[in-house]
Amino acid sequence: MNSLNLFEDPPTPHIAPGRFAAIDFETADHGADSACSVGIIVVDGLKVTRKAHFLIRPPRKNMRFTYVHGITWKDVEKEPVFAEVWPKAAELLEGVEFLAAHNASFDRGVLEACCRVSGLPLPPVPFQCTVRIARKAWQLRSNRLPDVARHLGIPLNHHHAESDALACAGIVIAARMQGHLAGNFVR
Repeated sequence: MNSLNLFEDPPTPHIAPGRFAAIDFETADHGADSACSVGIIVVDGLKVTRKAHFLIRPPRKNMRFTYVHGITWKDVEKEPVFAEVWPKAAELLEGVEFLAAHNASFDRGVLEACCRVSGLPLPPVPFQCTVRIARKAWQLRSNRLPDVARHLGIPLNHHHAESDALACAGIVIAARMQGHLAGNFVR
């Protein structure tokens, strides 16, 4: 498959559903409330229109997953906490029909825990799981994000929140372009 250019209009006109956002969290430890990074990609129809990445100071200094994402306490110790980051990040979600995430239950759980601990409301939009979309659309041997991104020609710096979110956006865009989505849901 040719590489997707997620920032250009598609080569042929398509009737595509409206706006969605892809989201990815990285966490510091096993606690769902330990977000240390979030990436958000906003897509209108088939085109990426906004990108954002925020580092977040988690509630504990124990950066157990540095070996996964490379984020250290030194990287986040002076960053704002979730309660300060999320209102700015949530502005990007205005008008989205859904949030896409790879293994959406993880990212939904992180968002729910961080909002609960911070006393902030959850965004009133459903999640769509790009693992499920990829499984139904392409029947790959593995539906891990690096494997799906490789199949679709989407560049990926795995476990960097913005790059992971961009790959999730690309999965939804590819599924839309290939007719695998009915509205916002997997056929």
